[in-house]
Amino acid sequence: MKLGIVGLPNVGKSTLFNAITNAGAQSANYPFCTIEPNVGMVSVPDERLEKLAEIYTPDKFTPAVIEFVDIAGLVKGASKGEGLGNKFLANIREVDAIVHVVRCFESDDIVHVEGSVDPLRDIETINLELIFSDIEIAGRRLDRATKALKGDKKLQGEVDFLKRLIDHLEKGLPARSLEIADDDEAEILNTTALLSAKPVIYACNMSEDDFTNGIEANENYNKVKKLAKAEKAEILPICAALEAEISGLDDEEKKMFLEELGLERSGLDRMIQKCYSLLGLISYLTAGKPEVRAWTIKKGTKAPAAAGKIHTDFERGFIRAEVISFDDFISCDGNMVKAKEKGLVRSEGKEYVMNDGDIVLFRFNV
Repeated sequence: MKLGIVGLPNVGKSTLFNAITNAGAQSANYPFCTIEPNVGMVSVPDERLEKLAEIYTPDKFTPAVIEFVDIAGLVKGASKGEGLGNKFLANIREVDAIVHVVRCFESDDIVHVEGSVDPLRDIETINLELIFSDIEIAGRRLDRATKALKGDKKLQGEVDFLKRLIDHLEKGLPARSLEIADDDEAEILNTTALLSAKPVIYACNMSEDDFTNGIEANENYNKVKKLAKAEKAEILPICAALEAEISGLDDEEKKMFLEELGLERSGLDRMIQKCYSLLGLISYLTAGKPEVRAWTIKKGTKAPAAAGKIHTDFERGFIRAEVISFDDFISCDGNMVKAKEKGLVRSEGKEYVMNDGDIVLFRFNV
């Protein structure tokens, strides 16, 4: 999974990236500090995987990973090439989802590129640049479909949808907020590769006082929350400065720090959970002495395709999957023999739909 972190200059974007990846991206109080996208790999925290590691003491421990890309600050006119905009838009095109960092805190020490803090204005600035690019892309596809319509009347539905899509975009609305009538329209949207159709998490960068006093007291946060609901986007209250402090602590210190703030998990953990939910992802697990590992798949994936994540031969020669849920396995004290005696290990065929937390052994023959 590849997530692009975007935002206007000086909203805390690179500070947040540094905190969650410890990648050391340059952070400074002026625009265009980040020019080449910084990339950091982050392990997905999974208590189930850690528990399996305790049981098996494996030679290799492999959690799922997320790739974060810190994309340089966008400005007005990016879709026309302003501020190296074309390159930045190309970087966004390559990610699975967007983490849009929005400044919701006041500070005299950190200048804002627009001179004042207004998260809805900032969101509109970036959204419009993505939308302008999308109008051009959707327009080119509409031209092709309209020409082809003369010889193939089956394309009428595509032409009608693209006209409705462009009308929606020209109102300044992102493609992800467009109501989709059926699977055909969904397929057209998915294959048009629009930037504003990508799933978005609005990461509201707030002050430490906001977390102490209650995030709902921050009016800027409430405004973004309302917008996110209308756009079918996710929202994540976060404090980049706090995340920077937390990133240097060990697990025990981190836990105490978060408890003092009344938080159960770090911003990174909450962000990853949001991303999995937003993209419809789950994890299945493989466990044994050689390796304990998490594998990320889409919800609704059937067993053969899930096996193919490990190796294409597993999918091609799939025979069956021996499956037990993590909870059932732990209820048997992590003893697979005991679990089999209780009938908790199931033999599943090609039509089995994988569940989050399944512990699986695939049988195959090629």
